[in-house]
Amino acid sequence: MGTTAFCDRLKEAMAAKGLKQVDVLQLAAQHEKKLGKSQLSQYLSGKTLPRPDSLALLAQILGVSEEWLQGRGDAQPLDDESSPTPSDSQAHAPARQEVRAMKKFEKSSKLNHVSYDVRGPALDEAMRMEEDGIHILKLNIGNPAPFGFRTPDEVVQDMASQLRDTEGYSDSRGLFAARKAIMQYDQIKHIPNVTMNDIYTGNGVSDLINMVMQAMVETGDEILVPSPDYPLWTACVTLAGGTAVHYLCDEQAEWMPDIADIRAKVTSNTKAIVIINPNNPTGALYPREVLEEIVKVARENQLIILSDEIYDRLVMDGEEHVSIASLAPDLFCITFNGLSKSHMIAGWRIGWISISGNKRLGRGLMEGINMMSNMRLCSNVPAQSIVQTALGGHQSVKDYVVEGGRVRNQRDFVYERLRQIDGISVVKPKAAFYVFPRLDPNKFNITDDEQFQLDLLQDKRVLIVPGKGFNWETPGYFRIVFLPRRAVLGEALDAIEDFLSYYRQ
Repeated sequence: MGTTAFCDRLKEAMAAKGLKQVDVLQLAAQHEKKLGKSQLSQYLSGKTLPRPDSLALLAQILGVSEEWLQGRGDAQPLDDESSPTPSDSQAHAPARQEVRAMKKFEKSSKLNHVSYDVRGPALDEAMRMEEDGIHILKLNIGNPAPFGFRTPDEVVQDMASQLRDTEGYSDSRGLFAARKAIMQYDQIKHIPNVTMNDIYTGNGVSDLINMVMQAMVETGDEILVPSPDYPLWTACVTLAGGTAVHYLCDEQAEWMPDIADIRAKVTSNTKAIVIINPNNPTGALYPREVLEEIVKVARENQLIILSDEIYDRLVMDGEEHVSIASLAPDLFCITFNGLSKSHMIAGWRIGWISISGNKRLGRGLMEGINMMSNMRLCSNVPAQSIVQTALGGHQSVKDYVVEGGRVRNQRDFVYERLRQIDGISVVKPKAAFYVFPRLDPNKFNITDDEQFQLDLLQDKRVLIVPGKGFNWETPGYFRIVFLPRRAVLGEALDAIEDFLSYYRQ
């Protein structure tokens, strides 16, 4: 059964019945069978074929034979009156009773150009495979807890002892003790002019990115976003009505931002520039000299600086992280940070923003941020209660990133192992826990990143995220998370190497 023949027949049968995707999913549910939206999308795009049980279900719903649906034979779809359709309920309605067509509800058109492929169709397929008892090696999401990274005991004990005191709302900005600790941390990072009222806690940095974009972006505004990027930035700019204009990071320069490209993409509509430092997905760490060049561009064009620094404590090789806001006291800056990665508590959802620099330039925006903060009442109060403890005293994350530490060892192992695979080139990451290798285009001829991701998953049970998921348009790149232990990483990389020994597009 060819994927092209199958998807063509599937589309033909759906059209003959007047069914949309949502109708097929509803009919599957009526049969008490599970058919995922992502599965059906994959079938219709010709990227994958159904298993026998899913094939039988589709044939039954559409009133066709399995053989015809598989592309065997030229007979037209069967007119099986026993096959249910969304209008069947009308046939059984009482006499003279007027039956109105059921109103259907679609997603908002605002989401038409929004994507977040870190958790996309391939993850849905992986979850379906797991339901069938297939073990998947997941190298796709930077979630420390499943890989044996534990929250420091002191932090867990601190939350437990304060649970009874955190049952009510806090100030919309956050608890006093939490914001005080964050302000002192900003002082250590040399971020200027941050007061208690300039700090807002949130349910992770993701929550705050969306909040700030909604408060800041007008329709038609352009926001400079790195490529590759963490895709939530592009998604939130788009959802807020703006346009994400992607400036390039240069693989040949260890994935540093291309300053010339940034300058070339500034227009009269450009309002802000986003930097992700350390970078996800490349693991790049931006030196002071590069940050100073970005500040110069922002200063010349009167841009807001938005700096995502969630990985600032996961820096290796004796390097130092520099907060860009420390170099821009005359500009309006918003720095995003949190504890999800550094303290291995991604599920607790605790992040913050610090507004710094020349706040006179952004009084109106600060009013908008405050309004958005008030509207959601407050962030997770139990999680806020541990910020002071987490930011004070010994930082356990340092034990992971020094020589001999687990994160650093796993980084070194993955980097060296990737270099040994024929047809792969890779830049050594200096921070975070991601690596972003490249497949030789002449050897593998990768033209469809998502197909590569799906083929690897189905052949070798390894789940990665393709470069396209990070708004990187050149095919043949993918991100690996090196949080799993070395034995698991070795198994996954052996599988990838074997897959690449025969895979071509």
